[in-house]
Amino acid sequence: MSEPAARAEKVDLAVELLAHLEREELSLPEAMDRIETVTTNPALTREILDTAEKRGVIERENARLRVLRGGTYVEYDSQVVAREGDFECKRCGAGITTGHFVRLQAGELGPFGSSCVRKVTGRDSE
Repeated sequence: MSEPAARAEKVDLAVELLAHLEREELSLPEAMDRIETVTTNPALTREILDTAEKRGVIERENARLRVLRGGTYVEYDSQVVAREGDFECKRCGAGITTGHFVRLQAGELGPFGSSCVRKVTGRDSE
C-alpha cells in the first residue's frame, strides 16, 4: 500500500467514525480521543477535521464539534465484531483477550476493549 493511499484511507476511516458517533456534540479533546485510534500524526489529524467539516460531517466552533450526521450510528449487532486473541486496545493500550472491531465502509477499526469500543463510538460518555 502506498503512503498517499494509506493516508487517504486513514482520513476516510476517521471521518466515517466521526459521522457514526452517537453524540451530537463533543469537545475537541473527546474528538481527538476518537481520531487517535486512527492516527496520532498532528498534520493528518488536522486534515481529518478539515475533511470532516468539508464533507458536512461536523461543524467546528471554538473547542467543540457538532456532529451533523444524526441517525448513522454504529449498529452493534452487525458492525462490531468480537474476536478472541492477544490484543492491545487501540484506545487505552490495555492488554485484552477479546478484541472488538468496528466495521465501517472505509475499513475496520480496532481492536478495542469492551468499554473502549463503547466510548469510541460515543455510546458511553467519558
